[in-house]
Amino acid sequence: MRTVLLKKSYLLLLPFLLISVLSCKKLVNLITFQVSDSSSFTVPGTPFITGAAINFPVLTVRTTAQSTYQNNNTSAAYVQDVTLDRLTLTVTNPSTQNFDFLKSISIYISTDAAGSNKMLLASLAAVPTGQTSISLTPAGGKLDQYLKGDSYTLTTTAELAQTLRQNTDVRADSRFNVRATLP
Repeated sequence: MRTVLLKKSYLLLLPFLLISVLSCKKLVNLITFQVSDSSSFTVPGTPFITGAAINFPVLTVRTTAQSTYQNNNTSAAYVQDVTLDRLTLTVTNPSTQNFDFLKSISIYISTDAAGSNKMLLASLAAVPTGQTSISLTPAGGKLDQYLKGDSYTLTTTAELAQTLRQNTDVRADSRFNVRATLP
Protein backbone atom coordinates (compact mmCIF):
# COMPACT_ATOMS: atom_id res chain seq x y z
CA MET A 1 0.00 0.00 0.00
CA ARG A 2 2.78 2.38 0.92
CA THR A 3 4.61 1.65 -2.36
CA VAL A 4 1.46 2.47 -4.36
CA LEU A 5 1.08 5.81 -2.56
CA LEU A 6 4.71 6.69 -3.26
CA LYS A 7 4.28 5.87 -6.97
CA LYS A 8 1.13 8.03 -7.12
CA SER A 9 3.00 10.89 -5.41
CA TYR A 10 5.76 10.69 -7.99
CA LEU A 11 3.23 10.63 -10.81
CA LEU A 12 1.56 13.74 -9.41
CA LEU A 13 4.94 15.53 -9.23
CA LEU A 14 5.92 14.58 -12.79
CA PRO A 15 4.02 17.46 -14.52
CA PHE A 16 5.58 20.00 -12.15
CA LEU A 17 9.06 18.63 -12.76
CA LEU A 18 8.49 18.70 -16.51
CA ILE A 19 7.32 22.33 -16.37
CA SER A 20 10.32 23.24 -14.22
CA VAL A 21 12.76 21.65 -16.67
CA LEU A 22 11.14 23.42 -19.64
CA SER A 23 11.15 26.73 -17.75
CA CYS A 24 14.83 26.35 -16.94
CA LYS A 25 15.57 25.72 -20.62
CA LYS A 26 13.81 28.96 -21.47
CA LEU A 27 15.71 30.85 -18.74
CA VAL A 28 19.01 29.50 -20.01
CA ASN A 29 18.28 31.15 -23.37
CA LEU A 30 17.52 34.50 -21.67
CA ILE A 31 20.55 36.77 -21.45
CA THR A 32 21.08 40.19 -19.92
CA PHE A 33 23.67 42.78 -20.87
CA GLN A 34 24.08 46.55 -21.17
CA VAL A 35 24.21 48.99 -24.08
CA SER A 36 26.21 52.17 -23.48
CA ASP A 37 25.91 55.25 -25.68
CA SER A 38 27.65 58.61 -25.53
CA SER A 39 27.03 61.78 -27.52
CA SER A 40 27.73 65.49 -27.23
CA PHE A 41 25.78 68.66 -27.87
CA THR A 42 26.11 72.39 -27.36
CA VAL A 43 23.72 74.41 -25.22
CA PRO A 44 23.76 77.89 -26.75
CA GLY A 45 24.33 80.88 -24.51
CA THR A 46 20.96 82.49 -23.94
CA PRO A 47 19.66 85.83 -22.75
CA PHE A 48 16.64 84.14 -21.15
CA ILE A 49 15.93 85.01 -17.57
CA THR A 50 15.55 82.83 -14.50
CA GLY A 51 12.56 80.51 -14.67
CA ALA A 52 12.36 80.53 -18.46
CA ALA A 53 11.80 77.20 -20.17
CA ILE A 54 14.21 76.40 -22.99
CA ASN A 55 14.66 73.55 -25.45
CA PHE A 56 18.14 72.23 -26.14
CA PRO A 57 19.07 71.31 -29.71
CA VAL A 58 17.59 67.97 -30.84
CA LEU A 59 20.26 65.28 -30.63
CA THR A 60 20.44 62.19 -32.83
CA VAL A 61 22.39 59.44 -31.08
CA ARG A 62 24.11 56.73 -33.11
CA THR A 63 23.56 53.79 -30.81
CA THR A 64 25.97 50.94 -30.17
CA ALA A 65 23.00 48.61 -29.66
CA GLN A 66 23.37 46.60 -32.89
CA SER A 67 27.04 45.80 -32.29
CA THR A 68 26.35 45.04 -28.62
CA TYR A 69 23.55 42.66 -29.62
CA GLN A 70 25.91 40.96 -32.06
CA ASN A 71 28.65 40.69 -29.41
CA ASN A 72 26.10 38.92 -27.18
CA ASN A 73 25.05 36.48 -29.94
CA THR A 74 21.59 37.94 -30.38
CA SER A 75 19.82 40.61 -32.46
CA ALA A 76 17.19 43.33 -32.12
CA ALA A 77 14.50 40.82 -33.11
CA TYR A 78 15.18 38.87 -29.89
CA VAL A 79 15.20 41.84 -27.51
CA GLN A 80 12.48 41.44 -24.88
CA ASP A 81 13.05 44.27 -22.43
CA VAL A 82 15.13 47.47 -22.45
CA THR A 83 15.22 49.94 -19.56
CA LEU A 84 17.40 52.93 -18.80
CA ASP A 85 19.93 52.17 -16.07
CA ARG A 86 21.49 55.63 -15.92
CA LEU A 87 21.86 58.91 -17.81
CA THR A 88 24.63 61.30 -16.87
CA LEU A 89 25.29 64.76 -18.29
CA THR A 90 28.79 66.24 -18.02
CA VAL A 91 29.95 69.75 -18.93
CA THR A 92 33.01 69.36 -21.19
CA ASN A 93 33.63 72.99 -22.21
CA PRO A 94 34.30 75.62 -20.97
CA SER A 95 36.21 74.09 -18.08
CA THR A 96 34.89 76.72 -15.65
CA GLN A 97 31.20 76.03 -16.44
CA ASN A 98 28.90 73.90 -14.27
CA PHE A 99 25.17 73.17 -14.28
CA ASP A 100 24.22 76.13 -12.08
CA PHE A 101 22.30 77.59 -15.03
CA LEU A 102 19.72 74.75 -14.77
CA LYS A 103 16.86 74.54 -12.31
CA SER A 104 15.31 71.36 -13.76
CA ILE A 105 15.76 69.18 -16.85
CA SER A 106 13.79 66.50 -18.72
CA ILE A 107 15.08 64.38 -21.59
CA TYR A 108 12.75 62.57 -24.00
CA ILE A 109 13.56 59.75 -26.41
CA SER A 110 12.00 59.06 -29.82
CA THR A 111 12.86 57.03 -32.89
CA ASP A 112 12.90 60.07 -35.16
CA ALA A 113 13.53 63.83 -35.09
CA ALA A 114 9.81 64.49 -35.54
CA GLY A 115 9.22 62.95 -32.12
CA SER A 116 6.13 61.03 -33.19
CA ASN A 117 6.66 58.46 -30.43
CA LYS A 118 8.36 60.68 -27.85
CA MET A 119 8.59 59.30 -24.32
CA LEU A 120 10.15 60.66 -21.13
CA LEU A 121 13.56 58.99 -20.69
CA ALA A 122 14.94 60.71 -17.57
CA SER A 123 14.63 63.92 -15.58
CA LEU A 124 15.97 65.85 -12.63
CA ALA A 125 13.52 68.13 -10.82
CA ALA A 126 16.14 69.98 -8.77
CA VAL A 127 19.58 70.29 -10.35
CA PRO A 128 22.20 70.58 -7.58
CA THR A 129 24.48 73.63 -7.67
CA GLY A 130 28.22 73.55 -8.29
CA GLN A 131 28.12 70.29 -10.26
CA THR A 132 29.89 69.67 -13.58
CA SER A 133 28.26 66.24 -13.85
CA ILE A 134 24.66 65.33 -12.99
CA SER A 135 22.79 62.03 -12.98
CA LEU A 136 19.18 62.14 -14.07
CA THR A 137 16.47 59.88 -12.66
CA PRO A 138 15.30 57.24 -15.19
CA ALA A 139 11.58 57.46 -15.98
CA GLY A 140 11.28 53.67 -15.89
CA GLY A 141 9.57 53.12 -19.23
CA LYS A 142 10.00 50.15 -21.56
CA LEU A 143 12.41 51.28 -24.28
CA ASP A 144 12.63 48.28 -26.63
CA GLN A 145 11.50 50.10 -29.75
CA TYR A 146 14.06 52.87 -29.34
CA LEU A 147 17.09 50.57 -29.31
CA LYS A 148 16.11 48.39 -32.26
CA GLY A 149 17.40 50.77 -34.94
CA ASP A 150 20.76 52.39 -35.63
CA SER A 151 19.89 55.64 -33.87
CA TYR A 152 17.41 57.40 -31.62
CA THR A 153 16.64 61.04 -30.93
CA LEU A 154 16.88 62.91 -27.64
CA THR A 155 14.86 66.05 -27.02
CA THR A 156 15.61 68.13 -23.95
CA THR A 157 13.56 70.73 -22.12
CA ALA A 158 14.89 72.63 -19.14
CA GLU A 159 14.04 75.44 -16.78
CA LEU A 160 16.76 78.02 -16.28
CA ALA A 161 18.00 78.93 -12.82
CA GLN A 162 20.16 81.75 -14.24
CA THR A 163 21.29 83.19 -17.54
CA LEU A 164 23.75 81.05 -19.51
CA ARG A 165 26.22 83.63 -20.82
CA GLN A 166 28.27 81.38 -23.12
CA ASN A 167 27.84 78.30 -25.28
CA THR A 168 28.35 75.17 -23.16
CA ASP A 169 29.35 71.75 -24.48
CA VAL A 170 27.73 68.79 -22.74
CA ARG A 171 28.31 65.04 -23.07
CA ALA A 172 25.38 62.68 -22.46
CA ASP A 173 26.32 59.15 -21.32
CA SER A 174 23.54 56.61 -21.14
CA ARG A 175 23.48 52.96 -20.13
CA PHE A 176 20.55 50.66 -20.89
CA ASN A 177 19.81 47.26 -19.37
CA VAL A 178 18.78 44.75 -22.01
CA ARG A 179 17.15 41.34 -21.73
CA ALA A 180 17.09 39.22 -24.86
CA THR A 181 16.85 35.63 -25.95
CA LEU A 182 19.36 33.74 -28.02
CA PRO A 183 18.29 32.86 -31.58
